[in-house]
Amino acid sequence: MNKKFNGVAASPGIVTGKVLVLTEDDLTYETKKVEDLEGEKERLQEAIQTSKEDLNSLKEKVKVEMGEDKAEIFQAHLMLVEDPELISTIQDKIETKKINVEAAVDEAVKEFATMFENMDDEYMQGRASDIRDVGNRILKNLLGIDTTSLLGIEDEVILVARDLIPSDTAQIDKDKVLAFATEQGSRTSHTAIMARSLEIPAVTGVNDLLADVESETEIIVDGLEGEVILNPTKEKLMEYEEKAKEYQNRREELIQLKEVAAETKDGHAVELAANIGTPKDLTGVLKQGAEGIGLYRTEFLYMDRDSLPSEEEQFEAYKEVAEKVDGPVIIRTLDIGGDKELSYLDLPEEMNPFLGYRAIRISLDRPDVFKEQLRAILRASVYGEVKIMYPMISSLEELRAANNILEEVKEELRQENKEFDEDLEVGMMIEVPATAMIADALAQETDFFSIGTNDLIQYTTATDRMNNNISHLYQPFHPAILKFIKRVVDAGHAAGNWVGMCGEVAGDKRLTPFLLGIGLDEFSMSSILILEVKERIRNMTLTEAENIAQKVLQMSTAKEIKDYLE
Repeated sequence: MNKKFNGVAASPGIVTGKVLVLTEDDLTYETKKVEDLEGEKERLQEAIQTSKEDLNSLKEKVKVEMGEDKAEIFQAHLMLVEDPELISTIQDKIETKKINVEAAVDEAVKEFATMFENMDDEYMQGRASDIRDVGNRILKNLLGIDTTSLLGIEDEVILVARDLIPSDTAQIDKDKVLAFATEQGSRTSHTAIMARSLEIPAVTGVNDLLADVESETEIIVDGLEGEVILNPTKEKLMEYEEKAKEYQNRREELIQLKEVAAETKDGHAVELAANIGTPKDLTGVLKQGAEGIGLYRTEFLYMDRDSLPSEEEQFEAYKEVAEKVDGPVIIRTLDIGGDKELSYLDLPEEMNPFLGYRAIRISLDRPDVFKEQLRAILRASVYGEVKIMYPMISSLEELRAANNILEEVKEELRQENKEFDEDLEVGMMIEVPATAMIADALAQETDFFSIGTNDLIQYTTATDRMNNNISHLYQPFHPAILKFIKRVVDAGHAAGNWVGMCGEVAGDKRLTPFLLGIGLDEFSMSSILILEVKERIRNMTLTEAENIAQKVLQMSTAKEIKDYLE
């Protein structure tokens, strides 16, 4: 008799197959008070050295068997396991609390992982899994536990686990692993992000699944509805086989839209772009037919290292994307801060880092760091349609200060006879309610706006979306948010500027008609969502969208708006 479990639809697709249960290693330990603090520190260094040897070995093996791109995760983990801030935090706990190294490692890793989980950026949230993965590796070596590998899978399987850590997913051969089902995780977890990247169906957050499932059990994973069905009957298998065929047909229909314009039935065209973190993200972007890069998150160049990236390193990364993308590439300047710490920058600990010392505030305070990045971006502008975008602007004074530094850098490059695009567009993100209110003034001194809805929603509704007690208040359908968005679009257009959006709302096809109807010019999103949004646009007229937008703007509650758009 089949049994159904509900979870989060993390990656689309429907698959039937045999289970391979990934059991967790027993990492239990006893917290002890210790006298020999130096001895505990020596044990830490030995475990770190063994972990480095493990990672180097795994990196080379994955590179040979699965390619260099799959091995990159282990290079990142090598940097994390040597991170001086993490190591010093562990050592401080040994010294101040006089506890054994196992307890110190566990405490430090949990603190770092929690910090990343509380960030508002999907990529940054995924970093928490990397930190836990590295912490578990160190603990295993302290406890003398051998690390298992997924490279030896020979049969087609569906992986079922408490969760999948980054080093697990890096070893997955998508020809053998048909789907994932995990008890933990959300749509923004590492497992979900990796599943979408690999185009493998996945359901996360499936409570109590491991209590009922065993290896070799037959299950159905429905990544469309977020369902897992154990021991399906023949009737249920036939039902889902038909559903899988329908989904496959739909995918084939959508891929036909890759080369066509994002244009309404009555000829109104908009631009669909993608958000990326590193040049390696371009594979999925190009596959889905993105017309450009609406958000290049440059902070990833600054992570997993012990010093600032040089101008040349940055230039090469920006140049690579500019050369490969046939369309605009919007490069956001450094968005780092109290919630995204760098070991080599002495950033203050803050009670509320989202309202603190971050993004453009740091760049203006550290013109040496800011100028080096601007130089690299300007030099890369020779190789494509590059644009510069400032994050977290909250006033006209900040915008002018950033533009003044940019002009200084341009003049320096002219004096050095170094080429750059003199007509390069410069814009800013609208993610602070204050800037939405003065968008008309800001539009006079920018070339474009890109609305960052993730922070705009959080700041406008005073809601931490990572807080489960109030996450229901983090509401993209809130009438205040939608009115802010319209206000920004109107202000940009009144000044003759184009207006885009790079937050999660841009990829929510329920809101596509509203955004289209108020005149949004560019939608930038995770690449896997592009074709769905394009289809939505092509199946309506601009007049229909405008009528929908007018009705929405007259509604008073998020529920009313959501119900209407759905």
